[in-house]
Amino acid sequence: AAGPDGPFEVLFFHKIFFYRVGSTFFILTGFHGLHVTLGTLMLIIILLRVIKGHFAGDNHFGFEAVSWYWHFVDVVWVGLFLFVYIL
Repeated sequence: AAGPDGPFEVLFFHKIFFYRVGSTFFILTGFHGLHVTLGTLMLIIILLRVIKGHFAGDNHFGFEAVSWYWHFVDVVWVGLFLFVYIL
């Protein structure tokens, strides 16, 4: 048989399928939330460094690195949105 046959098999299949879906959803969104939190913390640190005048026209690697990181987090968010909510 291709699928579950009796009531026990149906319930067992249902549990396994939805536990996998739920776990995948929370792992994906949880890791993304962690990266958003880290990115926000990094942006706050960069703001404090800008206020203190730590950057110049030729010395701004920290600012640029955080900018690239934040853009990466944005692109991943678009991918997660498509994968989790659209597809």
